Amino acid sequence: MTDKKPSSPTLDRRRLLTSAVLGTGMVALSAGARATPAEPTRSSELMTAQAEEGPYYLPLNLTRADITEGLSGIPVDIRFTVVDEAGLPYTGAMVDIWHCDAQGVYSGFEQPGGQAVTDMKGRTFLRGVQPVNAEGSALFHSIYPGWYHGRTTHIHFKVRHGARTNLTSQFFLPDTLSEFLYSQVTAYQRAELRDTLNSDDGIAIQAGDTVEGSVRETKGRYLVTLAVRVDRASIARENHFDDPKGPPPGPPRAGPMGGSGNMPGGPDGRRGPPPGGPPALQGEQRVAALLPDAKRVDRPRGQGGPPPV
Repeated sequence: MTDKKPSSPTLDRRRLLTSAVLGTGMVALSAGARATPAEPTRSSELMTAQAEEGPYYLPLNLTRADITEGLSGIPVDIRFTVVDEAGLPYTGAMVDIWHCDAQGVYSGFEQPGGQAVTDMKGRTFLRGVQPVNAEGSALFHSIYPGWYHGRTTHIHFKVRHGARTNLTSQFFLPDTLSEFLYSQVTAYQRAELRDTLNSDDGIAIQAGDTVEGSVRETKGRYLVTLAVRVDRASIARENHFDDPKGPPPGPPRAGPMGGSGNMPGGPDGRRGPPPGGPPALQGEQRVAALLPDAKRVDRPRGQGGPPPV
């Protein structure tokens, strides 16, 4: 069966500068400022960093390239190039991928949403598995992921071979491109600004450069790529839950920076702003945090505790 790619609004490749809404003002940002050439390199000998799995993994083993299930959003092709410790294509491995939709919701779980509850039990969108071919490549057709409170834009993935999971991680997309899409494309628009950027997401900071995805425009869609290097003998630590109702109640699982990890909604799992969490950066401070040389942002803590990571 041939995978169908989702339709896309026309993307103007020549418009590199667009107005992104930043608080009460309008600031011109380059939509491609942090988009680097999409061809992955195999020259690095660094192993791809592990990152926490989070509470919304499902071991469904849905072998398919097209994971959109008709969802609205900007189409993307997501291509992994997977090599082993010797730099050879990891043929026979499987790449397992999952991420949220344009509004920050995962399939398969009941998720709090402010005063309402978003029930996605039984849904399987934006989840799939693909084999690594002889060239080391695994390709998915998806949509650009949205965001939720306490996390920057990210895509979860695993590399498995047989019964062994070698790598569980997340990779991250350019902040300026995300800012552009979230402010200009209807499917992603929200009444509030994204509160966490790459420069102050605890998981992204700890994982480092090996999980920075590259993006370029192709005809009617984006191509997102990530070069992955794993040790065939390595075994990833896993923490997934098989209960489709979601994570069990109780204290939040700590993220790698000591925060709440990647549970949608921050420390208590809600999709509203977490109590005492940091407000979204505004104006010039936000622009500075979005620039390519941005370092971790030091923000004042709210009254209720440290900002989520």
